[in-house]
Amino acid sequence: MSTKPTIVFCHGIWADGSCFNKVIPALQANGHDVVSVQYGLDSFEEDVATVKRTLNRVGSPVLLVGHSYGGATITAAGVDPRVVGLVYIAAVAPDAGETVQNQLDKYPSDIFTRVEVADGRAWMLPNGTEFFAGDLPEAEQKLVWATHYAPVFDLFHQQKLGPNDIAWKSKPSWYVLARKDHTVHPDLQRWVSKRMGATVTEVESSHVPMLSQPDVVIDVIGKAAASVG
Repeated sequence: MSTKPTIVFCHGIWADGSCFNKVIPALQANGHDVVSVQYGLDSFEEDVATVKRTLNRVGSPVLLVGHSYGGATITAAGVDPRVVGLVYIAAVAPDAGETVQNQLDKYPSDIFTRVEVADGRAWMLPNGTEFFAGDLPEAEQKLVWATHYAPVFDLFHQQKLGPNDIAWKSKPSWYVLARKDHTVHPDLQRWVSKRMGATVTEVESSHVPMLSQPDVVIDVIGKAAASVG
């Protein structure tokens, strides 16, 4: 009898583990154990270490799911033998020697015109939700901004992985591509998902399809879990 994989979520910047709250209950109802990692966005090394500590607390096999910057953390942590698959949601996915900033520079996006660096952190301005979560109702956009968590300002320059740190080269991957994304450019998403050979599902969504199109995300994760389970 096969064991359903544990689902471990990894969030992006301007967020925490609660950004997956619209998809977690359905996965739990389908019999999956689910954990949403809470890391501090203080350093890439420590964020990956937090994911690895989480893997020590859950049963295997594990399906890692990363949104945005979380795609970098699952790329590094996913080489763990307990991880059997990777799901990227509007995410970056560095290769050896690349940083997240290297990838973002290939296809610049609008959101970074709505960012202020202060006290060593990169804060989203109130009108930044237009480019981050523009397809959510206004009240939900205000909630996203009120609860957003700012990363250390140089976080995207830190992810220089080695050749043995790239999980998508050895693990099956799935990708939710957000066509209306103004944070991680859709063309960048197409490029990284093609490079990793992911199974791609495109959705008419802003950068946060797990909030605006949760049923699509649930379906992709369910199919990935069934495939690796």
